[in-house]
Amino acid sequence: MRSAVAVALLAWTSLAWAQPPSDADAAALIGRARAKALAYSESLPDFVATEIVRRYGGMPGTSFRRPPTDSLTIQLRYFQHKEEHKLIQVNGEPARDSFEDLDGLIGSGEFGGTISAIFQPDSQTGIHLQKWITVRQRPAARLAFQVDAAHSRYSLSSKIGGRLVTARVGYRGILEIDAETGEVLHLEYTADQIPTELRFSQASTSVDYSLADVGGRQYLLPAHSQMELHSPEEWERNAIEFRDYRKFAADSSIEFGIPK
Repeated sequence: MRSAVAVALLAWTSLAWAQPPSDADAAALIGRARAKALAYSESLPDFVATEIVRRYGGMPGTSFRRPPTDSLTIQLRYFQHKEEHKLIQVNGEPARDSFEDLDGLIGSGEFGGTISAIFQPDSQTGIHLQKWITVRQRPAARLAFQVDAAHSRYSLSSKIGGRLVTARVGYRGILEIDAETGEVLHLEYTADQIPTELRFSQASTSVDYSLADVGGRQYLLPAHSQMELHSPEEWERNAIEFRDYRKFAADSSIEFGIPK
């Protein structure tokens, strides 16, 4: 079975790390994170980037430590807060098919859709602060969250017998938030109660964010992400690296292609 996953989207006061967060501290942090999350997509410029996607797969119980089944080079264009993709290379050779024709595990980038959905009021997300942590030598806080299926914007799709089956599911995970800026440094989430008709038992995603230069300014953007899917017949994993972020203008001569 080959499957596809589509995600529909979907000031800090100094504290001693040993101290558990008070209710007021937690509320202030969550409020700060919510404001940053809801403004995130609108804050991003139009840009072009390169995605290197290494895809892995195997039978249940097979070790993940094996060579990728294939490697994809994809040009990502983010314009007016929407993603466009073009498949450039497959295993280092010029691509013959389009991005839309790809089989197997696929997914969009995490340029604010999921983060925003978590904090939207209509998602009725349950959020609580777990503990203070350190992420890449920066003080941070870990939030746990859960969204039920009735209020979720997260959809999973699977091609079964040539027919695309889609279901909206709940999900849960963690957000690691920069203690000074309120921005997301790490996101991970797993689908809850996946319907049996989709024929897989687990779907999870994780994303690491770091600062990238776009047109001379620094923006917090995805650096690496991973998607994983398990079914009774096989498992699939995508390891994605985002690189070569650069500014895109609609009236410029920039076209899809690998930067020289």
